Amino acid sequence: MTDSLLTAVALMLVVEGLLPFLAPGAWRETFRRLIEMDDGQLRFIGITSMLAGLLLLYLVRG
Repeated sequence: MTDSLLTAVALMLVVEGLLPFLAPGAWRETFRRLIEMDDGQLRFIGITSMLAGLLLLYLVRG
């Protein structure tokens, strides 16, 4: 289980690093927009992301 968790974290870091590496200007603009959002909007983005991840896990593992 530890190997799977570490693999998942490693892949997350690779994916998270793609945008700042490939398009730093777009990443900076996206980050600026996120800072301007209120808490409710950020929470909605967070829950949507978590649900999409759970759905993807269900589809892949199911």
